[in-house]
Amino acid sequence: MKKYKVGIIGATGMVGQRFATLLDAHPWFEVVLLAASARNAGKTYAEALEGKWQMQEPMPEAMKDLVIYNAEEDIDKIVKLVDFVFCAVNMKKDEIRALEEKYAKAECPVVSNNSAHRHTDDVPMILPELNPEHIEVIESQRKRLGTKKGFIAVKPNCSIQCYVPALFPLDKAGYTVKDVLVCTYQAISGAGKNFETWPEMVDNLIPYIGGEEEKSEKEPLKIWGKIEGDVIKDASSPNFTAQCLRVPVSDGHTGAVYVRFEDGKKPSIEECKRIWKEFKGEPQKLSLPSAPKQFLYYFEEDDQPQAKQQRNLENGMAVSIGRLREDTQFDYKFVCLAHNTLRGAAGGAVLMAELLAANGYFD
Repeated sequence: MKKYKVGIIGATGMVGQRFATLLDAHPWFEVVLLAASARNAGKTYAEALEGKWQMQEPMPEAMKDLVIYNAEEDIDKIVKLVDFVFCAVNMKKDEIRALEEKYAKAECPVVSNNSAHRHTDDVPMILPELNPEHIEVIESQRKRLGTKKGFIAVKPNCSIQCYVPALFPLDKAGYTVKDVLVCTYQAISGAGKNFETWPEMVDNLIPYIGGEEEKSEKEPLKIWGKIEGDVIKDASSPNFTAQCLRVPVSDGHTGAVYVRFEDGKKPSIEECKRIWKEFKGEPQKLSLPSAPKQFLYYFEEDDQPQAKQQRNLENGMAVSIGRLREDTQFDYKFVCLAHNTLRGAAGGAVLMAELLAANGYFD
């Protein structure tokens, strides 16, 4: 595999910082460029983030002295220096949508952490183990954009990545998922915060996260969707309903899931566990650098999984499941956990980029 030169757009935010740590010494990708808002443009990465670095890992030495470009005004300069960019900007949705299209139309592929293009019907929204075939819609997107190389690909919302990976393999094994009720308990890093910057969250719970419930109910239908003609058509089922709560946890989103199967045809508890254990997606088959060797882990203990104990499983890229049991209203209920800034955000985007690279989309 050739080494690709990449840029991080929105490098100073929490997800941008996470991209920096994940891409440091990556075997396929070399960060050669950082970009952010006009406020930080012209500063070195170290200068811009003095006293603001939020990762436990230190800032990569190779990036400290990189001078930050203006993400909006330096597009022509940026695209000449990179093979593709990761995008994690903090802007209004319509501004993000326009910015990412500018990069794509300048023949620079965009691997986005943002939500702005998740429902653009010719933009693939990839959870690499579940719907890798959706990358094929990129050819239709390129026709619309008038590009030969440029395109946009996005990763899903961080919270759905803790529970959809448990449901999807059951459905694909022939047990059609009909109804899903989920309540997510989401870490404060999902809001770009830590306890130092958000002391109000200590000993607290907020039963509302703006836009999160809509994402949790709608985005899985695109994962389940199919390419029809030049677009991805959302599936009409399963039916999802969600409540999303912010909880005093630093990292790791947990989902309490209730599931009902079509026509009462449900797998046994042991069959569910077997399907989860044996499930492998394209990242595992291709041995992509960021892919967990085991994607789904089931824990038999009654008090597992726990954010502190399992969020970093397989470098934060695995999904943990536990407490599977029959329910009085639905067929089953269980609990899922995933690291929200690794599997859910930057790590999921890096894995998607590896999938795209393995299939030649950056060449």
